Amino acid sequence: MPSTWITKTTIKVLAMKMHNPPHPGEILKELCVEPLGLSVTRASEALDVSRKTLSAILNGRAGISPEMALRLSKAFGTSAESWLNLQMHYDLCVAERNAGKLNVERLSVA
Repeated sequence: MPSTWITKTTIKVLAMKMHNPPHPGEILKELCVEPLGLSVTRASEALDVSRKTLSAILNGRAGISPEMALRLSKAFGTSAESWLNLQMHYDLCVAERNAGKLNVERLSVA
């Protein structure tokens, strides 16, 4: 399988801070699973994870863990860091949307 169809640059561009970044599972589905014509079952077998686990990621119900990032890196010829960056940017965006609800006291060092 050629690793040129999804490049590190593609992942880096997607990982840049965006106003409303897509869930990493959406990126995984659109850039990796669908172009190869993989079913969720076949992709989960290749990644050695359960179909339920992969489905949850692809449908935005679960995030990409460091272990899953390594699996994706090995399977698709990308870097684990790129997948973790996508997840971090997505998580931070979600947290920032809810930042107004946080009751935090401002602290400073004198």
